[in-house]
Amino acid sequence: MESTIALIGFGEAGFTFARAASWPSGTFAFDIDASRVPMITDCGITPAASAEEALADADIVLSLVTADSAPLVAADYAPFLKSGALFCDMNSIAPQTKQANAKAVNATGARYVDVAVMAPVDPAALNVPLLIAGPDAAEAETALNAMGFAKTRVVGDAIGRASAIKMIRSVMVKGLEALTWECAAAADEAGVFDEVMASLDASEKHQPWATRIAYNRERMETHGIRRAAEMEESAKTLSGFGVEPVMTRGTVIRQRQAAKPRI
Repeated sequence: MESTIALIGFGEAGFTFARAASWPSGTFAFDIDASRVPMITDCGITPAASAEEALADADIVLSLVTADSAPLVAADYAPFLKSGALFCDMNSIAPQTKQANAKAVNATGARYVDVAVMAPVDPAALNVPLLIAGPDAAEAETALNAMGFAKTRVVGDAIGRASAIKMIRSVMVKGLEALTWECAAAADEAGVFDEVMASLDASEKHQPWATRIAYNRERMETHGIRRAAEMEESAKTLSGFGVEPVMTRGTVIRQRQAAKPRI
């Protein structure tokens, strides 16, 4: 018997997953942005008029919203979940935030699952690596595999463990982006960009720094606002483990400043 699927949030992740999948016709999606309804329909998914409609009969739910919206979704939409439903929180948020979200979801009789998305969803789509944690992680992995997700791994039965791996890794990945941006900006202003790049290349050969910086700049300009919100959660993660997030707070600022305004 096929599970009924619901997606909450239909941004880049929801669209990329749905476009690549062959989910049953009973799959629902809800996004607070009504302009995304045509995208949902084009993917062969039923757009729900409300979160309550999307979740009413769902056996497995993918929460794919922004970091700052994730707690609101868990708290406000939990009453709409049916008993036993698997609520897969795939958002980039701190383990402490996921633990709080789990309390709201589990209190309704549904089952909260901590899922960390460990690479950009585009172009990987259903081949994006997923880490899964929580008491119901094994069952969630089976359900996600049935949905077409091909690279899943259970990392423990404690809510927040998958998120901790992702958010602490993000300190390095997003931090390096912010540092390269700052270095390149200063090199541009000083008129010494090529000389600085050559010096860096001489000390690390596996990829030219100019190539790496061009990539990092594009990612920050395109996704800086979303990444800044994620890095705020990384800072919260470090604080929760007793580590003062000095550089991580700086990364939040730099990611937000680098982002290009959306027209």
